[in-house]
Amino acid sequence: MTLAKPFRDSNPEAEAQYKALLRSLRRTKGFGIVFVQCTPSEATRLIASVREDLPQKNIGVLNLPEPIDNLYQLVAARPDRESLNILFIQGIEKSLEPYIKPGYGGEGDYYKLDTVPRILSHLNQQRENFRDHFSNLCFVFIVPRFALKYFIQRAPDFFDWQSRVSVFPVEPDLLEQASSRILLDGDYDEYLALTPPQRNQKLLEIQELLQEKHQPDHRKADLFFRQGNLFIAFQDYEAAVASYDQVLAIEPDDHEALNNKGIALAALGHIGAAIECYDHALAIKPINYDAMNNRGNALAALGRNEEAIESYDQAITIKPDYHRAWNNRGNALAALGRNEEAIESYDQAITIKPNYHEAWSNRGVALDNLGCKKKAIESYDKAIKIKPDYYRAWDNRGDVLRELEQYQEAASSHSKALEINPDYHSAWHGKGLALMRLEQFDQAIESFNRAVELKSDDAGILYDQSCCYGLQGNIEAAIQVLQQAVDLDAKYREMAKTDSDFDNIRDDERFQTLLQR
Repeated sequence: MTLAKPFRDSNPEAEAQYKALLRSLRRTKGFGIVFVQCTPSEATRLIASVREDLPQKNIGVLNLPEPIDNLYQLVAARPDRESLNILFIQGIEKSLEPYIKPGYGGEGDYYKLDTVPRILSHLNQQRENFRDHFSNLCFVFIVPRFALKYFIQRAPDFFDWQSRVSVFPVEPDLLEQASSRILLDGDYDEYLALTPPQRNQKLLEIQELLQEKHQPDHRKADLFFRQGNLFIAFQDYEAAVASYDQVLAIEPDDHEALNNKGIALAALGHIGAAIECYDHALAIKPINYDAMNNRGNALAALGRNEEAIESYDQAITIKPDYHRAWNNRGNALAALGRNEEAIESYDQAITIKPNYHEAWSNRGVALDNLGCKKKAIESYDKAIKIKPDYYRAWDNRGDVLRELEQYQEAASSHSKALEINPDYHSAWHGKGLALMRLEQFDQAIESFNRAVELKSDDAGILYDQSCCYGLQGNIEAAIQVLQQAVDLDAKYREMAKTDSDFDNIRDDERFQTLLQR
């Protein structure tokens, strides 16, 4: 008997699995179910080998390139069904992938417990029909590891009828090829561009490769790193941290893993731990300008803007054309009230990358802070031209237009922001202010209500809503909402004492009582 690669003597484990599978298929008379875990490329050679070694069996293959809900009908419709003894099924995992949300290490919400894929419900319910109507046929399901786990956990009625499960290890050369393909397949920015189903598929591929026992440690480290990047793209930061920890367990001095772990920790709000990661990365590689920039971001998040600027300056010293560091440096300067210097920093970022919409928008904020309203709008317009769906720029533009008393244009700008992001409370607040100045009080109140729904602890929104009620002459509502604002921040009691928006209700005894408390 000649074994087709990969089941030659060069891989004793695969050969032993193959011989056992071959014995099982040879002995099976009539209906049977077998599961084989192997890669698609191995499956092709496996089927060719079985055909060669079992010439007395009529063997067919059913490839499933798309998800299906009903396997029975596909098999029943085959014109060769009556003459077949063995039918290999390939691709059934495609019917499972839409239901899977991979978690770290295949845990978490890997199998959605509230939903059984339709194909598995079908197989569970129709297993007797498979046995009774395909009594001459042995089904061999060729599946990846995750699909085999799914059958075991979510289709136990059907899976329990299996006569054998064969698990073939991936050949070292094929394992290297598959791992290299994943590692060359894309970087973090490309992961961000993937759709959620595409990211799911990528994670499943990585997790399959990580579970191969012949995977060398250096490849595992690379795969864990890519998995962490994908989890960040998913905004699953805890899983990302766990992935980077696996990298560091293998390669403790991997400065890129330390840097990315810091990013994930910062996103989780663990700013101190993030800074420790950046410092560790920089101790290993002092010229890691990404870590230096991210360290600056973490320091800025703690309000330590002077230190943040120092960190950004070091990143820029290492890489003078690092546009992100110039932009972030501008943000830190603006936070310190040094708006002229901030604009210079944003200009440097824009000189390096003219289509850098975030820098154009941030530049608009600094210009607004300096009172340069028209120039601020020009800067926001630049940002919007580059990225029309940049809702923050639309919202900021609306704020400046309102300050220029161009209320209708302001309301339109805020509305544009809300078309892009309906849950952006700042835009609802700004739109409410613009509508209030247009004396469209009912619509303004609706906007304020939506803003409060999204941000109920913002005393400023409540205060402006109470002003709107005051202008409308709705004394009871104005007092009720003003009380809520004062309860959150007592400064609004003093503001209300002189605010002309309350002129309509100023002499009301209940209003005066609230102000005097």
